[in-house]
Amino acid sequence: MPDGIDRAVDTAFPVWRYSADGWSAGEDAVAEEIPLTVRLDGEEFVTVVCSPQDTEDLVFGFLAGEGIIASPEDIERIDWDEAAGFADVRLRRRLDGAEADFGRRVIGSCCGRSRQFYFRSDVRTARTSISRVRMRPEECLAAMAELQRRSAEFARTGGVHNAALWSPGRGLIAMRTDIGRHNALDKLLGYCLRRGIPTRDAAIIFSGRISSEVLLKTAKIGAAILIAKSAPTGLALRLAHDLGITAAGFVRGGRMNVYTHPERLGAAGQP
Repeated sequence: MPDGIDRAVDTAFPVWRYSADGWSAGEDAVAEEIPLTVRLDGEEFVTVVCSPQDTEDLVFGFLAGEGIIASPEDIERIDWDEAAGFADVRLRRRLDGAEADFGRRVIGSCCGRSRQFYFRSDVRTARTSISRVRMRPEECLAAMAELQRRSAEFARTGGVHNAALWSPGRGLIAMRTDIGRHNALDKLLGYCLRRGIPTRDAAIIFSGRISSEVLLKTAKIGAAILIAKSAPTGLALRLAHDLGITAAGFVRGGRMNVYTHPERLGAAGQP
């Protein structure tokens, strides 16, 4: 069986461009997305709209984030129907009533879910960080620059998000890309879970903003530091404070703002 669904992640599409010189015709690289339906023991569990790459990592990461699995051994097998976009997951144990009571869901590529929707499972799977890892400000900026350099799909399409696991002092460990920012983090979680990669003393380098769900997914991965290119939300920062995660936003142009647990990045005192 194939290792997930692997299709072209972008396609050439006709485009008419307008500028000060007038109109011109050409082609543009456009990011692809597919609906991927996950069935658990024959029951439809979720449909995720995602980029058609690293989909096995996505399935493992999503199920781990939802508290359905705790290790790769919890999955007996996955049967893939690439043409129809189905992943049939056979678990090694039956779900109890609370775990199975999710209903049929569709998660789009852009929008997050409501607090009521995702907090049920996050109570079990979001981990509080007690790591004493440190990361120099110069390394934070260099890590973001490295993420940007490796973002070939974003350079082609401008339509994807990137998330990387960074080991302070060692560098980039893994990177995943998806049309959906949450999917990119789920793929990263699945990659680490399947390969037994330690994450307690690691940082997440992220191309988007720090929403509450992005912060919670960082906690599920187990990382101590979140370095993001864009702005945070208030709820995300309150969660970061409570979960012991260092959150830095606007990491670009040689600058950054550190909002929570600044001691890991060398900041001292209170603003």
